[in-house]
Amino acid sequence: MKRIFQSIIIVAMLVMSVAGASAANPKHEFRGAWLHIIGQGQYAKQSTAENKAYLIMILDQLKASGCNAVIWQIRPQADAAYVSDIEPWSRWITGTAGKAPDPLWDPLQFMIDECHKRGMELHAWINPYRVTSGSSDKPAKGHVYYEHPEWFVKYADGKIYFDPGLPESRNFIDKVVRDILTRYDVDAIHMDDYFYPYPKDDVPFPDQKSFEKYGAGFTNKGDWRRHNVDLLIEQLHNTIHELKPWVQFGISPFGIWRNKKNDPDGSDTNGLQCYDALYADCPSWTAKGWVDYMVPQLYWELEHKRASTLELAYWWDRHANGRHMYYGQDVMNIMKHPDIAADGGDPRNPTQLDHKFRLMRKLEHVQGPCWWPGYPIASNSHGVRDSLANNQQSTPALIPAYTWLDNVPPAPIKHLTLDADNVLRWEVPATNDPMQQAVRFVVYRFRQGSPVNIEDANSIVAITGEQSFKLPNDAGNWQYAVTAVDRCNNESRAVRLQSKNIQQ
Repeated sequence: MKRIFQSIIIVAMLVMSVAGASAANPKHEFRGAWLHIIGQGQYAKQSTAENKAYLIMILDQLKASGCNAVIWQIRPQADAAYVSDIEPWSRWITGTAGKAPDPLWDPLQFMIDECHKRGMELHAWINPYRVTSGSSDKPAKGHVYYEHPEWFVKYADGKIYFDPGLPESRNFIDKVVRDILTRYDVDAIHMDDYFYPYPKDDVPFPDQKSFEKYGAGFTNKGDWRRHNVDLLIEQLHNTIHELKPWVQFGISPFGIWRNKKNDPDGSDTNGLQCYDALYADCPSWTAKGWVDYMVPQLYWELEHKRASTLELAYWWDRHANGRHMYYGQDVMNIMKHPDIAADGGDPRNPTQLDHKFRLMRKLEHVQGPCWWPGYPIASNSHGVRDSLANNQQSTPALIPAYTWLDNVPPAPIKHLTLDADNVLRWEVPATNDPMQQAVRFVVYRFRQGSPVNIEDANSIVAITGEQSFKLPNDAGNWQYAVTAVDRCNNESRAVRLQSKNIQQ
């Protein structure tokens, strides 16, 4: 009974502490959610029909909570959660590496279709170097590992990796990305923090042979390793924008670049450094224009002694380098840690969710959160979905435009009508320019006599990938307008429904 009473108090405090927050929610904000398959056993246990229903449920719940992008894992360990002639089927989809689903379905194509239908982006998440997930794991029959064993090394963690020092490794990874881009309408290619593996018992990574062959000009092996990762990032950037210049390239690095004690430009932290341990010089990739967005993994609580998210939030904001900056947030960590009073914290708020939103939204170069992972949001763990849907993400949001890729709005929609079933319908002008193609639509609603202000997020009824929308059955007199959004999230001018105001 005591636990039930405490839960009631917590829910009430959540509602009180964020009352009225929706009025301040921005119209433009990235709200992503990672959906990983590695370590997830449900996909292999479910039938094709069950998997589709399960993913539809998750997408519906993420959409209802205000999310507008899904980062879907399709290549966790040099395998494929999609139809591929290059790499074998992932065991995380079927239970057996190399075994196709029966009946056959394509999880990537399914997720693209379902996300786009909902007006959400689909970011294809790949891991570049990892081949196996442990010492007992083996590549599937037919894997390139057996054809070119010289491309791979086994580290002290028991896992097999592509050797990042070999041009053959980079070219193969590039080949995989080319294949994905050629056959699938993804909105982004995404990689997380796994470059060189996390150090294991201070055992050196076994790349001495490739260093002797390709390390000329480098006296420091760490510099050479960072150079190898840089070469991969640059090559993938060039490939992506050669094939589909509207597709974004995003990286989600470990949350600490370097500690200030080791580098005056580092953060006031004391933890593992992605620059030194994983050989990932992440800020340089945005500075050089190779990466379109960065999602540092700020999974720690605000007051963490060695890696305060409060300290790191300001550090990464200063290092956005003109590209989009989203903050990776650990759902369960946020919901299990109480708020703190420092930096505007609300002592009535039992979690750090609202505080982290206020912090992100006041930072100049931060455009929103990305949730790790999306599953607990879908299941409403600790009430997180309710809080997002009713407060922090209660109004729909458009992802901020990638203006360095394209800053020209698409042509407005045509022939906006309302049919007898109370469904808005419209047409899209034809274009031969894929950068100007309308892929999403925003439906706005305004009270009779009020100005048509499409900058007000509260006026957004829906963001959809369809060319129709069923009007809600709400009381009142309304007027409607629709805009088009292109692949880089530029928005057209609004077209109003040319008829009398609608009474519902």
